Amino acid sequence: MKRIFLIALLCVVATTKAQETGLFHNEEQFTRQDTLRGSITPERAWWDLNYYHLDVAVEPSKKYISGKNTIRYKVLSSAQTLQVDLQPPLKIEKVTQNDKELTFTSEGNAHFIHLKEKQNKGDYNEVVVYYSGHPKEAIRAPWDGGFSWKKDKNGNDFVATSCQGLGASVWWPNKDHMYDEVDSMKISVTVPKNLMDVSNGRLIGVDEHEKTKTFHWFVSNPINNYGVNVNIGDYVHFGEKYEGEKGTLDMDYYVLKDNLDKAKEQFKQAPKMMEAFEHWFGPYPFYEDSFKLVEVPYLGMEHQSSVTYGNKYQDGYLGRDLSGTGWGLKFDFIIIHESGHEWFANNITYKDIADMWIHESFTAYSENLFLDYFYGKEASAAYVIGTRKAIQNDIPIIGKYNVNNEGSGDMYYKGANMLHTLRQLVEDDEKWRSILRGLGEKFYHQTVTTQQIEGYLSKETGIDLTAFFNQYLRTVMIPKLEYSINNNTLKFRYTDIVEDFDMPIQVFINQKEQWIYPNKDWKEVNADTPIKEFKVDEDFYILNQEI
Repeated sequence: MKRIFLIALLCVVATTKAQETGLFHNEEQFTRQDTLRGSITPERAWWDLNYYHLDVAVEPSKKYISGKNTIRYKVLSSAQTLQVDLQPPLKIEKVTQNDKELTFTSEGNAHFIHLKEKQNKGDYNEVVVYYSGHPKEAIRAPWDGGFSWKKDKNGNDFVATSCQGLGASVWWPNKDHMYDEVDSMKISVTVPKNLMDVSNGRLIGVDEHEKTKTFHWFVSNPINNYGVNVNIGDYVHFGEKYEGEKGTLDMDYYVLKDNLDKAKEQFKQAPKMMEAFEHWFGPYPFYEDSFKLVEVPYLGMEHQSSVTYGNKYQDGYLGRDLSGTGWGLKFDFIIIHESGHEWFANNITYKDIADMWIHESFTAYSENLFLDYFYGKEASAAYVIGTRKAIQNDIPIIGKYNVNNEGSGDMYYKGANMLHTLRQLVEDDEKWRSILRGLGEKFYHQTVTTQQIEGYLSKETGIDLTAFFNQYLRTVMIPKLEYSINNNTLKFRYTDIVEDFDMPIQVFINQKEQWIYPNKDWKEVNADTPIKEFKVDEDFYILNQEI
């Protein structure tokens, strides 16, 4: 499909996850594998994740991994078959429960473990899945997912994982569906002795071996599977203490040795990010696990408490301003955007990837809230309005449910402009801020659906937003205000709208601001003098046309 180059470029660079094999592939033909991956199958539904211990050895010289994952679960209802996911070419070598080997059958990425012992409701049981192989190599991380096997400029191995969309089962065996987050986990990674592994949570120990080291990390909060990561390199560490809303937060930074000086300067933005986002969204959700920025050989991702960074120590998105306004060069896109996901993706997580807008719309919107906090409301509005040039309106923002299908990449900046529009409807910035903070409180460490978020926003704003969300999330139509002017009279209506869409908007009539209340029917307002000038407030994401 042909597109204007600038728009196509913006749509690529405006996302840190894009339209390749892992994300935004929106196929209409779905297979049984899509259903096994994307739905709560009977073999998933009867057990609830409690704890993982992922113990994996990484051999960069062979591009090979091997290890095991201990999966502890609570029995919700009695059943004898348990689904674990692992993607080829990795292979499950064996599965045990209480040191007894179990049989399993495989269907593509899904592996059905046949349990011998009776699974009694309320019990906590464990299975241990042993696996090995050459995992999928990411060709263009983070968009296509897998392992990135790179070298730093000194010839040292520089290795990292990324897997949103494609699924964490691309590199480790797990219950690969977002609805069920593990309550806590230990991550043990064995690497060559000259290197270091940085993963999620806090470092709790390092074991020295003859030729290798094993780094043990512990995550005390619930974590989604794709948020789990391995980062291996010739790292150096520096850090600071941030006095935040919940007390003292450890902020740690791991970068390649040669980049230490650049990182110490660029990462000064991290505490500024924390200040702005705690103001708007409430306390950082993972004080117990700390906050980290970790340099990687790809652009970056929102791995929980282990945010990865590859923006080459420059402001903007790889030095570019996505809004075209200049405001996008006032911050490092990856530090701000990916850290924003700690609130929207890691704290509040979609149950089904069809609702990925919950992650990306709020986080894209966080970019202009960062600007709002430090540079003011006009700067933030200019930025988010400037990103509209990246919107495609190709397919709806919400994807297809139960088949691991994302909606349009418009979930980023169409979603951000939808939320910016909603702010105007609230008409009270302190109330809007309390609503955003309330999201983090109400859905703290939860997986959620679109309906839950819509319901919360309707209740807290006091506005029935049913048609509003139907319009922006479920169609590709942008409301169009058609109008005509005859002397003192403005006549107007909406077209390209869903049923019951009647969003009020602010307009300027002869430079005087006022609200009008369009719907599908023609309405009119009369001015005191002939209407010489008419303009729709750009803060509202609509089109307008004089007829």
